[in-house]
Amino acid sequence: MARKKRIPEVAVPTNEPKEKVQYQDAFQSTVTKKVEDVSKTFEGKGKTLLYAVAAAAVLLVLVGIFYLWNRSSEAKAQAALGKAIETSQAIVTDSPVPAGSSIKTFKTEKERAEASVNEFQAVADRFGGAIAEKARYFVAVNKLSLDRAAAAAELENLSKSSGEVGTLSKFALAQVKAGDGKTDEAVALYQQLAAADSSVIAKDTINFELAKLLEKQGKKDEAVNTYFNIAKTASEAKDLDGKPVPLSSTAREAKAKVEELAPDKAKEIQEAQPESPFGGGNLPIQLQ
Repeated sequence: MARKKRIPEVAVPTNEPKEKVQYQDAFQSTVTKKVEDVSKTFEGKGKTLLYAVAAAAVLLVLVGIFYLWNRSSEAKAQAALGKAIETSQAIVTDSPVPAGSSIKTFKTEKERAEASVNEFQAVADRFGGAIAEKARYFVAVNKLSLDRAAAAAELENLSKSSGEVGTLSKFALAQVKAGDGKTDEAVALYQQLAAADSSVIAKDTINFELAKLLEKQGKKDEAVNTYFNIAKTASEAKDLDGKPVPLSSTAREAKAKVEELAPDKAKEIQEAQPESPFGGGNLPIQLQ
């Protein structure tokens, strides 16, 4: 069965004085849902399509990462990186482009991936520093559908660097390892990410992927505890006004996994009811 490929989510803010306040990224939440929908489409269809899902999942986050990074990048380098990303997001179709349209299209996913790799590599060769490192990351993730082994080697090399690129490369590498059946190696990478002091990828996202692999290894108790901690913490979260925060898609899935694997323990997770917009307390639960 194909594995869901998860795009980083950011934890919601809390008003606990000892907790570090973090804010949810709307783009990341939207992209996470899209990735889950793509994964469900290919469930149960074999390793070849699993690789396609993995490549698609990584590519879906490219635009979001670019917009997070481009604020501090030099203008020409920004433009070059943005142009390469446009290529990686181009439409794949056999239909002719309407007359007068400037939309870039490709006939196959392979052609688009090859063009993207070439453009990102050109950016990496032309510009130094942070832009070159980011471009090399994009080269690697676009290459996943062309030469998986080479792409994995590049991600492994990039994962040794510090900062955003290192963290994102390690996360992508963990997904590759998991997809290739190298569960122990993937678990080790997720554990490193979970222990790291970084806000690039939400801990819930990392821990959910870790829990899935622990479950696959037969470590049910560890998996349940990890799922439980995700859901329990999220169910108790408050925003800056002290109001309950709705569960993220990751927390909701974690809660469902606890209900499946340990129903009694799931009863400890009490999701707060939304307040009525008309005042007077919480909205009543409607019986169906």
